Amino acid sequence: MEQLLHYVWIFKLYQPHLTTTTGEQVTVIDAGIRNSNAGPDFFNAKIRIGATLWAGSIEIHTRSSDWKTHKHHTDKAYDSVILHVVTNADTEVYRTNGVVIPQLEITYPDNIKARLEYLLRKDIAIPCLARLPEIEPLHITSWMEALLSERLERKMQDILKLLEFYKQDWNEVFYILLSRNFGFGVNSDAFERLARSLPFRIIRKQRISITQVESLLFGQAGMLEETDIECYHYKLLRREYQFLRHKYQLTPLDESLFKNLRIRPNYFPHLKLAQLAAIWMQHDTLFSVMLEAGTPRELKNCFRVLPSDYWETHYHFRHVSPRQEKPLGENALNIVLINTVVPLFFAYGVVNNRPEYNERALRLLESIPAERNHIVSAFATAGIRVNNACDSQALIQLKRCYCEAKKCMYCRIGFRLLKQL
Repeated sequence: MEQLLHYVWIFKLYQPHLTTTTGEQVTVIDAGIRNSNAGPDFFNAKIRIGATLWAGSIEIHTRSSDWKTHKHHTDKAYDSVILHVVTNADTEVYRTNGVVIPQLEITYPDNIKARLEYLLRKDIAIPCLARLPEIEPLHITSWMEALLSERLERKMQDILKLLEFYKQDWNEVFYILLSRNFGFGVNSDAFERLARSLPFRIIRKQRISITQVESLLFGQAGMLEETDIECYHYKLLRREYQFLRHKYQLTPLDESLFKNLRIRPNYFPHLKLAQLAAIWMQHDTLFSVMLEAGTPRELKNCFRVLPSDYWETHYHFRHVSPRQEKPLGENALNIVLINTVVPLFFAYGVVNNRPEYNERALRLLESIPAERNHIVSAFATAGIRVNNACDSQALIQLKRCYCEAKKCMYCRIGFRLLKQL
């Protein structure tokens, strides 16, 4: 298993006395930096073979013959390899010019493999959950800080791609990101597709009328295609959309993209679209307003709006509900700040060299209660302290990018447990 060999190589868990297959002594000065892209597995490594100091790349395989199987002998990208690390040296390997590459056959204790298999093959969502109390709190705290940085970096990269696509238009990017997050998980992809299909400039042109903004959002979502709904508001939106669709040459999505099943009424996509319409009616350039907001309360007030009166008695066009105002709840507001405002502040600070916005992003996360979901609950039950949204975001990163991907060898918790099991 090459993944295991990578782990053994990085953390020097192999036998202490190393020699090449030709009998020369090997000293590993620097194992190198793991390469996640095409090319050799590790680069910038430093090793001593006999009396010669080498600097270059390391390639790792289970068997030497894998070198030829993977066609590295014809790929100049692998000419920088200074050592081929294997568990079974079954043949010699060569660079493209025919020069033989030194090989190191490594062995490691059997219990290392057993420890890894315990984590990778344990049939539960978080294999190490029961053993988390064995980890020193200081190690967990430092790992969670790193995980939070990873998560913010990943979200920032998504925003940078959007900025490149939309020619550095922060308002358009904010519109798409906010729309996506109004899908609240189950409908996030559908809401993003909706925003991408309906440019923000059109919303801004028609924001003089809440009816027109609603008609654009509902119509573009494919929710105004039925002809048998006997509802005055629905018919009004349908007529408006037919006019605007022709005016802006719009093509609506299929309503089936938006899910209602097993969703609480407060999160029905119809109500979320009505709330989005109300937000755009209240603010023309909301992103600029957010940049100037001084406190978390002021930021929340940007989204604390009431949809049009019709929605006081509806969650859906086909069903009447008891009269009730339907603003975004406190939990929903927190989620919007965590998933929309914080990443945008962080990206804005990096792009514009304004570190104060990076600080604002972190302070904002610290001020928001931890998210309530099954991931956070599982770690909290195992004894992990979850004080605020910084912690919950770190744990979500851990679960999504390490536990679910079975990357226990690259997780600091997994590494410590592998040494202890």
